Amino acid sequence: MKYGVAIFPSKEIQDVANSYRMRYDPHYALIPPHITLKESFEIKDNEELDAVLAELKRVAENTKPFPIEVNKVSSFSPVTKTIYLKVEPVTELINLNERLHQGKLESEQSFAFVPHITIGQKMSDDEFSDVFGSLKIQEFNMEETADRFQLMYQLENGAWTVYETFRFSN
Repeated sequence: MKYGVAIFPSKEIQDVANSYRMRYDPHYALIPPHITLKESFEIKDNEELDAVLAELKRVAENTKPFPIEVNKVSSFSPVTKTIYLKVEPVTELINLNERLHQGKLESEQSFAFVPHITIGQKMSDDEFSDVFGSLKIQEFNMEETADRFQLMYQLENGAWTVYETFRFSN
C-alpha cells in the first residue's frame, strides 16, 4: 500500500489554496491542500508499518512546533507547469524533511525539497501563463505554527486519507 507524510495547514490557508485548486488542480478531490514531507512510498506488511509508525513517533517527539509562512506564489516551470503557494523553507521544516528520509525511513528524494502547497497543475501552456502571470504579482501574507504531521495512505480510488497524526513535542 502507498503511504506518504504531509503537514496539513490551517483551514484559513486551505481555503485560500482551495479557491485556486478547485479550478486549476485535477487532484483537488483526492487530497486536501498540504505540504508534502515524504512522497509516496510502499509499506508491504504490518511489521514494516509498525516500524514506520514507531520511527514517525520518534521524529515527532524530537520536533518542536515551528512557523509556517506563505507570502507568494511560485512555479516549478519549466520542469512542470505546477503553480504553488511557496512555504518559506525555515530550518526546522528542512530538518524535519531530512529526518523523514533517514534511518528506518531512509529513501532517496525524487526532487530537492521545496516546501509548497500545490494550487494548480497539468494546465495547458496558455492557461499556465495566464494563471501564473496573474498570481505571481499577488501577495499572500499567511502565517501559523505547524505542530503536527500526518501519515497518509492512498485508497483504491486514488484519494488519500489520514492514517495517523503525530504531534510535535512542546
